[in-house]
Amino acid sequence: MSSVGKEFAASSIGKILQSRGYDVAIMKADMYVNIDAGTIRPAEHGEVFVGEDGVEADQDLGNYERFTNQKSLRENYMTTGQIYQEVIRRERNLEYGGEMWKFIPIFPRK
Repeated sequence: MSSVGKEFAASSIGKILQSRGYDVAIMKADMYVNIDAGTIRPAEHGEVFVGEDGVEADQDLGNYERFTNQKSLRENYMTTGQIYQEVIRRERNLEYGGEMWKFIPIFPRK
């Protein structure tokens, strides 16, 4: 239930902007290290939304699609795992020119 408010608020704001003539783009970014939501237990994560192109995403993406009448595709969803996967792919293809890369988390000051 933690995301019910956020998803409906974002969807409603998108719909209001559309009604005022603005173009709205759907995007869902998840912090999961998983590549997509399809491999996460439904009891832990909830139902998986499967988009028209086969993307397995968080159910929020489906709600955004229904509210805004826009198709949700693979390009509308990303996870931390997808980002890591792409960085590793580039590193393995020597696209960083042999430079060393480090992940350094930055925590906000209190």
